[in-house]
Amino acid sequence: MADLLIELFSEEIPARMQARAGEDLKKRMTDGLVEAGLTYAGAHALTTPRRLTLAIEGLLDHSPTVREERKGPKVGAPDKAIEGFLRGAGLSRDQLEERDTPKGAVYFAIIEKPGRPAAEIIAEVLEDTIRNFPWPKSMRWGAGSLRWVRPLHSILCVLTREDGSEVVPLDIDGITSGDATWGHRFMAPARISVTSFEDYAAKLKRAFVVLDPKEREAAIWQDATNQAFASGLEVVDDKGLLAEVAGLVEWPVVLMGSIDAEFLDLPPEVLQTSMKEHQKFFSVKNPKTGRIEKFITVANRETADNGATILAGNQKVLSARLADAKFFWENDLRIAKSEVGMEGWLESLGNVTFHNKLGTQAARIDRIAALAREIAPVVGADADLAEQAAKVAKADLSSEMVYEFPELQGLMGRYYAQAAGLPQEVANACQLHYSPLGPSDEVPTEPVSVAVALADKIDTLTGFWAIDEKPTGSKDPYALRRAALGVIRLVLENDVRGGLEGVLQIAAKVHAEKLPFELFVGAKHLPKERYMKAVASAENDDDQFSKAKNIFFSQVLPDLLSFFHDRLKVFLRDQGIRHDVIDACIAMEGNDDLTLLVKRARALEVFMSSEDGENLLQGFKRANNILSQAEEKDGVEYSYGADKKFIEDAAEAALFDALAANEGAISSAIEAEDFAAAMGGMAALRAPVDAFFEAVQVNSDNQVVRRNRLNLLSQIRKVCGQVADLSRIEG
Repeated sequence: MADLLIELFSEEIPARMQARAGEDLKKRMTDGLVEAGLTYAGAHALTTPRRLTLAIEGLLDHSPTVREERKGPKVGAPDKAIEGFLRGAGLSRDQLEERDTPKGAVYFAIIEKPGRPAAEIIAEVLEDTIRNFPWPKSMRWGAGSLRWVRPLHSILCVLTREDGSEVVPLDIDGITSGDATWGHRFMAPARISVTSFEDYAAKLKRAFVVLDPKEREAAIWQDATNQAFASGLEVVDDKGLLAEVAGLVEWPVVLMGSIDAEFLDLPPEVLQTSMKEHQKFFSVKNPKTGRIEKFITVANRETADNGATILAGNQKVLSARLADAKFFWENDLRIAKSEVGMEGWLESLGNVTFHNKLGTQAARIDRIAALAREIAPVVGADADLAEQAAKVAKADLSSEMVYEFPELQGLMGRYYAQAAGLPQEVANACQLHYSPLGPSDEVPTEPVSVAVALADKIDTLTGFWAIDEKPTGSKDPYALRRAALGVIRLVLENDVRGGLEGVLQIAAKVHAEKLPFELFVGAKHLPKERYMKAVASAENDDDQFSKAKNIFFSQVLPDLLSFFHDRLKVFLRDQGIRHDVIDACIAMEGNDDLTLLVKRARALEVFMSSEDGENLLQGFKRANNILSQAEEKDGVEYSYGADKKFIEDAAEAALFDALAANEGAISSAIEAEDFAAAMGGMAALRAPVDAFFEAVQVNSDNQVVRRNRLNLLSQIRKVCGQVADLSRIEG
């Protein structure tokens, strides 16, 4: 057994690429070694800004000798067939064996591949890995053909055994492998020779290189929080920034600096965003006031003045950045507080295209405002406030602050709305109407914010469906799946009632009236001659335009509702609800009331997980299959209800009584949306249904009795069908 150490030493690798590159190096090397017959006990990859490192433990010294037996053509087969077999096996005819089989004599080839030394295999796999490494971006330098993310300086490749170590020989475009690496660029740039991973890691640590990115992250966070705590402050948590900064340094040195007093009154989010985006600083806040008062920067070296010069330079650059932010903030506030207010920004949005087929941002805002007014009563919001909030919610897109920091859109809208003296509900909606942006994002609960958030997302979905720009496969450039999931979460988590289809129709009506005819999806369904005529006359041809709108409402909107159901399936499956249970509930009327649909699905999931549910499902499927076959055979529908006077068996009578007793109870429970009670009524049918099929033969020779029993099965289907379409449930 041996241990393998590989280091690819280069110029600085972008922080965002390091983790993926480490995993790619590990996967490509281990896959290649295993494929060549070299198994191993363990492997781990480590990264710094200048190096990709891979350590593999318990690697075989040699690949095993492989003996393979291949069956060939029959003896006496055409020469071409035999020659093709020989070429594939790499043998001559005299090396073949003849064996008798039940189908006659057949040629067999015995192919023996001798094992190879580990070093030979490692060199081949490593060269292939380096030459075909999947960097998102790479460059070529010098006269060679090798491409790497940044110029590659050296390759360390050492195989270590108990009796010593050896360098695996390798030459790639003049870069030869060796046992050497280099320490920190400034603090210990001398050459270092190593013999094993333990030797390598220890010498690098002495040369001011922390090899493990997780160790660098932990050191940065510990030093940062300790320095902040000593000043009575705390560091704003930012896992993404922490990982990025750890990818920028090999020897992290944490320094805390101050922010000039003139910038302390800027909104904390502005300070935090500016420092993070431009200079990769951590924000340090006062826990009592929430105000950002200091910053943390991470240097890549220790200095004689303990970082004083580094801090001075960083504070000088920071002051210049924050001066710009302060100017943007004060100028935006002046506009928001003026007589024109935020409406002045809306005019400029008339020159900003949302989508070339869906018009400007201003046109979109008008649609959202109209839709928010319609949605407001459904979610318990004031219609005037909802419309007002929708009109100003995106006004901050024209502000200088959001132009500089797009990630602050919505949040700055809240500040500006407050400065303009607008109601707090309107200001909150400016910030919250984008939510939820993802599965972990919080959902707005204030009625006005909910109304505007729903209007925003539904307008987007109906608009892109109207112009036939739907998601396809893995492509979703307009994030329409995310928008649909946002609508679903807004509806469910706020217990919004009412049909989604009606809201979609309102949104679609606005699009149908505003879109140019030739872009309108319904027009595409017209015969070519009528389509050309309609385009020529545009909206003046009322008959053609009406037909296009009708197509939109009858064909396109159902497709959009189906898209919502598909996203709902994904959402509920993540919560442990079976896909067939969801399908059984979607098949029911009123499936556009998502809150009701989910209540039904959750109750049915619980029922189907019980013994009563499983057994009743089998009885229902048996009844449904017998009934469907009889109806197809007889050409009639058995749906008139059974007559008790034709009942011959006690089990038959018991089922008749149970259906009569529970039908009304189940119906009342569903009407009251008490699905638990409805499932209880279903459970009461389990025993009589089981007893019926145990004791009764449905297809009696007496045709009157047979028809009556088939009508009784129809009652089972009808009563159970009130809850869900059980025929869609598997099992």
